[in-house]
This record gives sequence, structure tokens and C-alpha cells, in this order.
Amino acid sequence: EVDNSRDSETEESEEENPAEMNMIWIFSRRFQLSVPKLASRRRVVQELLSDLLHVSHRLFSDSFFPVLEPAIGVGSACEGWSPHKEEDVVYCMFVPLKPPPGHAFHLEPDTTGDRPQTSMSVRVELVCTCTGEQNTLCFLHHSEEELKRNQVASLLYTLCTGRYLDVEKIALWFQTFVISAWSVVPQSCHYDVQVLPSSRSCKMKLTKASGRSLFVEMIFSVQQGDSDIFLSSQPTEARLPPSTTWLESYAVAEAKFFSHVARQAPPRSCHLKCLRLCARLLEGSRFSIYALKTTVMHLLTLIPLSEWQHGYLLLRVDDIMRYLHCCLEEKQLKHFFFGNEDMPEEISLPPAFQGAQPLNLFQHLAQDPAAQTEALQEFDKL
Repeated sequence: EVDNSRDSETEESEEENPAEMNMIWIFSRRFQLSVPKLASRRRVVQELLSDLLHVSHRLFSDSFFPVLEPAIGVGSACEGWSPHKEEDVVYCMFVPLKPPPGHAFHLEPDTTGDRPQTSMSVRVELVCTCTGEQNTLCFLHHSEEELKRNQVASLLYTLCTGRYLDVEKIALWFQTFVISAWSVVPQSCHYDVQVLPSSRSCKMKLTKASGRSLFVEMIFSVQQGDSDIFLSSQPTEARLPPSTTWLESYAVAEAKFFSHVARQAPPRSCHLKCLRLCARLLEGSRFSIYALKTTVMHLLTLIPLSEWQHGYLLLRVDDIMRYLHCCLEEKQLKHFFFGNEDMPEEISLPPAFQGAQPLNLFQHLAQDPAAQTEALQEFDKL
């Protein structure tokens, strides 16, 4: 493959400051994938997963496993700004689960343990499917003997623990499916697949004959109503929660926000380059990439998109770092999706989010003055 990242990163007007452009070019070449290269590989991943899910629909159409909805690209690689080196990029895809016929999902707040992230359990209930047709079996109104004789097992007996959807059982079921079904997926003639160890998702390493690899993580999710907020099988905490615990995720809403910005922004907008540059600046520090991403999302609604053209790149980087510093001083960084009046209309949030008090991502600093002092000192060095 020909590496066109230099061309894609430096197609800028000639009146740009040569010294600034040289710095940006060196940075881009040394540390990052270009936006077009990320986008082309994301399309490969999306096409591959679409074919894989198509095979799953054929195999499981007469079963009572969860219905797998089209995959949704989330995270920095799918949003177009991954700061990682090529060999470290992971393309994360949410795979929404819908209940099969005869079943319903009910979301219940999970009160086991004290976690900073909202957690829920997904209770599975059986629903009457009697239609008057003699060949239709109903989990509620036919005997266990009849169901066993017809080899019909409800979701409760396959991928649940008690009456609750079990993340680890779903991950194992899907990993087994990928291994057994890969040979009939069209891309199998271009890629070898290796399913990597994971208790709560399906991680795949796809390798071409040339030796080039793609890493994909399929994360199972359950949608909250018809909103862009999902429950995710993959926790962000280091400690794994119980296998029946699903954690609230804003990843789909974030991806939708960046798609909205891309449509509204001027050509050659620098907002993704700003994100990548700042992520590299913060690498190895105590500052989370999520805090940086939240900062940039706030600034994209505060600063007109016309002022994110490439010529403003270093000014916008300065704005991002100043905003983050100000939040550190005030010990407050508001979560983007709670009580935000500047939310684009196309992003659908649960009603409770709109009037909610904004969550403070720097609450830990407000509770620990020593930690705030250390954070400010480290930020000043950066």
C-alpha cells in the first residue's frame, strides 16, 4: 500500500506559516495515522462486520438467541482522531442486542456496589407468542416437554444467569460463532482471523497475507429506549463488574456528535487534528483522554465552526489547553451530555438527561485538594 498520509495531512493553503506547517507535518508523520487512512480502514471493518452479522442472522434466524443489530462505530478510531500508532489502533464497534421473539428486555438499576458509572441489569422476560397457529410454540403456554421435544430453548436457558442477560455468556457465544463461521464470510479469503481473549467482548485480530493487521473489538450493547445512550458490555473501570452488570455508555452519542460537526464544519477543519495533538501532549500524564475529548466537545459548541479552519490550529490547541487548565483550577469539568443546552437536536437523549445537574468529571479533585495541586503542577510542566 502506498502511504499518502503526507499528502492528506498537508494539503493546505500556501499562505500558512511555514514553521507551523513544518511542526504539524513532523508531528503527523511521526505519531499518527491520517484521517483518510483511518476512514478507509473503518470502512473495511464496517463492511466486514456487516457480512459477519448477515451470516449470524442466517444461522440464528430460527433460534432464540439475541437479535444482532447493525454495528455502530465508536471511539477515537471511528471518530477519525486516534492518537495511536498504526499497529496500536483498535476499531471499536457497538453491536446492539434486541430481544428475540417471545422475549422482552427490561432495564433495572443495579444497586450492587458503589460505582461512579451508572450500571444496570437487563432482565429477560418471556412474552406470549400464541397466534392460534398450531405450529407456533409459546414459552409461556406450552409445556417444557413440548419445548424440549422441538428442541426450543428460551434465551433464559442459554445466555442468562437467573433472569438476567449475562455479558460473559454472550461474549463466549459470539466468539464461538466467529471461529466456526469465519470460513463463510466473504473477507475470509483476504484475512485470517484470530479471536483474542476477552471475557466481556469479542476482540479480533485480522491479518492479511502481507502481514498487515487490523484490530477490532465488538462490544455488545442494549439501547435505552430509542435514545443514543446504550448499556455497554465493556466497562471503563479497571475492576470488572459482575457478569450481569451493564454500564451506561455515551459512546454512540459522542460518535453522532462528531459526525454532526463533520457535516457542519468548513473543509479541512482542524478539530480532529487538535484532538490528536493534545492527546499526544497528554500521553503518559494523569489526565484522561476522556477529559480532553469532553473539553473539545464543549469548545466545538462554544467557538463557531468557521473558526476551526486549518489556519487556526495552534490557536485552537491553545484554547483547549487553557480551557482544561481553567477546569483544573475550578475543580469542575461538566459532563457533555447532562443538562447541556447546546446539544445538537439530532442527538437523542433520555428525558432525565435534559434537566439533570451536570456530572463533574473532576469531582475527585474537588474532594482531594492535594490531588488538585499535583494535577496543576503536572499540567504546568506539560
